[in-house]
Amino acid sequence: MARLWRYGLLLSRQRHVAEDLVQATCVRALERAAQFAPGTRMDHWLMSILHSIWLNEIRARRVRHGQGTIEGEQVLSFDGEYAAQTHVMAAQVIRRVDALPETQRETVFLAYVEGLSYREVAEVLQVPIGTVMSRLATARAKLAEYPPLQAVPNPSTHGERR
Repeated sequence: MARLWRYGLLLSRQRHVAEDLVQATCVRALERAAQFAPGTRMDHWLMSILHSIWLNEIRARRVRHGQGTIEGEQVLSFDGEYAAQTHVMAAQVIRRVDALPETQRETVFLAYVEGLSYREVAEVLQVPIGTVMSRLATARAKLAEYPPLQAVPNPSTHGERR
């Protein structure tokens, strides 16, 4: 459940929406339990369901608002820094990854945070494995353009002479 919630939070950027996504995922999984292929990983199947529900929600929002194609950034809103982002360097990494386009961001999340293989990421996102590799390569190149991460100066040495 925690992995589903993290993925829902990554996609939606809102805690309450992530909770709704996880709940809808569980309901759909129970309704379609017969579609689960024994011998496969249930967590990947559930992430694929969550991803599908999210895409349907984005499409429904567009229809409800009479909009054509829109950037994911316009649909998503961010409710503030995560409480867990207390470590400054981690927050910097998160901001840099967060600045990536949505498709790259979710691919990076599944591959590097959740530890899915490229094939598993491709299955969850329902894209060819080459697309996963391309998104990750592009994301790594974009992240490499940033200057090195900056640590926060130690407050106990602030103002001391050397």
